[in-house]
Amino acid sequence: MAASWAEQLQRELAGRGLAVASIPGKGRGLVAARTFFPGEVIICQEPYVSTPNKILVGSSCDHCFVSNNLRKCSVCRVTWYCSSDCQKKEWKQHQLECRAMAALPEDRNKMLTPTIRLMVRLILKRKLQNEKVIPSSGIDNYYLVDVLESHISEVDENQLILYAQMANLVNLILPSLELDLKEIAHTFSKFACNAHTICDPELRPLGTGLYPVISIINHSCVPNAVLIFDGRTAYVRALQPISKDEEVSISYIETAAVTKKRHNDLKQYFFACACPRCVKGFQEDALLESYRCKNQACDGFLLPESGEKAYTCQKCNISRDEEEVKKMTREILLLSDKASSFLSSGNTTEAGSIYKIIEQLEQNLYHAFSITLLHTRETLLKIYMELQDWQTALTYCRSTIPVYERVYPPFHPMIGLQFYTCGKLEWLLECTEDALKSLTRAADILKITHGTKSQFMKELFGKLEEARAEVSFRLSSGHNHGEQF
Repeated sequence: MAASWAEQLQRELAGRGLAVASIPGKGRGLVAARTFFPGEVIICQEPYVSTPNKILVGSSCDHCFVSNNLRKCSVCRVTWYCSSDCQKKEWKQHQLECRAMAALPEDRNKMLTPTIRLMVRLILKRKLQNEKVIPSSGIDNYYLVDVLESHISEVDENQLILYAQMANLVNLILPSLELDLKEIAHTFSKFACNAHTICDPELRPLGTGLYPVISIINHSCVPNAVLIFDGRTAYVRALQPISKDEEVSISYIETAAVTKKRHNDLKQYFFACACPRCVKGFQEDALLESYRCKNQACDGFLLPESGEKAYTCQKCNISRDEEEVKKMTREILLLSDKASSFLSSGNTTEAGSIYKIIEQLEQNLYHAFSITLLHTRETLLKIYMELQDWQTALTYCRSTIPVYERVYPPFHPMIGLQFYTCGKLEWLLECTEDALKSLTRAADILKITHGTKSQFMKELFGKLEEARAEVSFRLSSGHNHGEQF
């Protein structure tokens, strides 16, 4: 049976111009059997199972993941739906889960974490497919989950104990089924390195899903494709031309980071990345984590001077005393603790004022492309968006874009989304020409990463048309004031 499912998968993928192949040093991988062009959908898949992140508070519909008009299932009082249509579509699968959750004592509902619930749904879907209550297909069957790598032999003892405890919880929720607890513990390990975070179009996490075919795609820190969700449907689109016989790759992690940080983030997947960026990472890492030259007119970065207590600019050879650098670093650290404390206690205005001081200090200490400085500016952007200080927010939004363009590939959703934020802020501030430029850049990138048909993209195109019409009107009526900051 396993062989026939494998053959069926290869047939279904061949129809989409793809093949599963053995990749040296990586195991299985997805390979193009034809050319794919930028923006083209390589593969799309519904989750084998999925669950929203915030189960008990009702953050999104269990079927389509929208967050409007939510109503709780009147029986289990755990699942939420946005419409009777979504509830009907889920009913065959939810029926058994509903009964099991309704039978749980009130205090046990708290053990229904997203991961536990994902497992319960996986077990029940497998049962329903085995009993032919719901259909299976070449890209939607339990065999695909079964062959996913668990790396169980590499998992540390504490994690194994946790998986065993979680398997026992699943057993408590589904007492009527005869469950193999060891197999369930192994499957939890598969979740850790194969499940995907389902995000909204602006890359905010909504839930978790298991997409077994998409899990075949390997990681690269310089990927040629991107994974984006529309609702809970996963779309993998080409970011650049992908030739016949070329491996398709996506990024599993946030790639705006130095090599050491990226490798640390990849540990949960049990492999060391050997992509071109990781192999030749020194020059880029030096830039992303380095101190700036003391000479304000120089754009060089500092390197530690061997045997000396100083850092020397690789461009103009001016030195910076190590003690001076340490003193500034300590000052930033103290202020950062203070700012974080204000932020977590809800004092956003005070936090913003301190982060502004931090940003000034970091500008004097770090190189313009520093990831540390970038993160501070991202925090300031969020703070001033929340405070509705659009002018200040725009200043910080604009300051992040050159770094994004440095650390991400040209067609990366993060660059497109940042231009979109810029465009919306410029529109609010009536900087219409600037808004048109930013929204155009956003649309050029996001139509590659997000496609053109989603509600999110229709809204972007609508804003772009509005800005275009306004600029055209101003030009024709002689009201072009050449807005500037």
